[in-house]
Amino acid sequence: MPVRFLLSTLKVGVDPNEYEAWVRERDYALVATKPNYISYKVHRIRPPIQGAENAGWMYIERIEVKSLEQHDADLASPEGVKLREELYGRFLERSKNVYFAADEIV
Repeated sequence: MPVRFLLSTLKVGVDPNEYEAWVRERDYALVATKPNYISYKVHRIRPPIQGAENAGWMYIERIEVKSLEQHDADLASPEGVKLREELYGRFLERSKNVYFAADEIV
């Protein structure tokens, strides 16, 4: 199954506890309603990031899905758009995000 990873950084002044509560209460709750998602976890990064000490990334998301195309469709749905507006409007510095898809070696 494909996995999408997202490295992210909070906006200046955002309380990490507030963001993490939002992830638990809002982000995880929405994903749980979508049948395309196999596993979704947000992890707080413990610095330093060896080889990228100055990158400033604070979180990594691991999003395992049945279909990347359906994942994109879920993000484009009205509730997905609303969730991302909350995410980027309140919490994450979008310009510092790094994301990519990967396939497990079996």
